[in-house]
Amino acid sequence: MLKKPETLFVLGYMLLPLLALLSAIVGLTMILGGNRIAGIIVLVVVTQVFTFGSFFALRQRKAAMLQERDAGQ
Repeated sequence: MLKKPETLFVLGYMLLPLLALLSAIVGLTMILGGNRIAGIIVLVVVTQVFTFGSFFALRQRKAAMLQERDAGQ
């Protein structure tokens, strides 16, 4: 299921960037609220995991689309 370009499209362009944005908002809110260490951890670690996951999904989608195109010829 994670090899289908449609699923990878949803993950790479919609779901993971949205989660990265939400985790960045949560991290900044925690920092401004006084919980600095946990806010920095959320801001740096969790946001980057979602961001790199999005890039990974987009690379996998590109590879899957190229493979489908080559198999169709």
